[in-house]
Amino acid sequence: MSADSNPKNADQRYKDRMVRKKAVVDQSIARADQDRGVLLVLTGNGKGKSSSAFGMLARALGHGMQVGVVQFIKGSYSTGEEAFFRRFPEVRYHVMGEGFTWETQDKERDRAAAQAAWDVASELLSDESVSLVVLDELNIALKYNYVELEQVLEAVAKRPAMQHVVITGRGAPQALIDVADTVTEMQVVKHAFKAGVRAQKGVEL
Repeated sequence: MSADSNPKNADQRYKDRMVRKKAVVDQSIARADQDRGVLLVLTGNGKGKSSSAFGMLARALGHGMQVGVVQFIKGSYSTGEEAFFRRFPEVRYHVMGEGFTWETQDKERDRAAAQAAWDVASELLSDESVSLVVLDELNIALKYNYVELEQVLEAVAKRPAMQHVVITGRGAPQALIDVADTVTEMQVVKHAFKAGVRAQKGVEL
């Protein structure tokens, strides 16, 4: 048996690697010495942006936090996440409720609904009791100029110091990416819809 194939030698090499890795990880953790609210932007054409945001919402609820949700540009039907999260008194939940833009086909109506939704978002972003705010599909409202980007940037900058904000939607504007703390871009590899599979409850709805 060669030295390289000796199980004891392999175990020792593995242990040595993990010791080195732990030292690197510990150094990174030690450098992260700030506690403050963070702004997360979830964008890109792939599935998972809203799903990730609602996962964080569940996490926050697990810690007993007060949270708020405003959904822009969603369909007028109820989704699984809305039905679930409305059960919790710690959640303030608002849906724009006009349906997708290609369904309404009325720009002024869409803009008015988006502005009403933004008014709710502004209240949440100024409330110190709200620890996490999810602004779902806000990037789409920004893309169509239903909500002014400067409004969003100002409100995010002035929010309570410990408040976290998650903004989702395709095509996040560069100015929003620039001020964000964490940005994730979802990419499409495959999607069942392309193969003719309708949106499914518990997965997309």
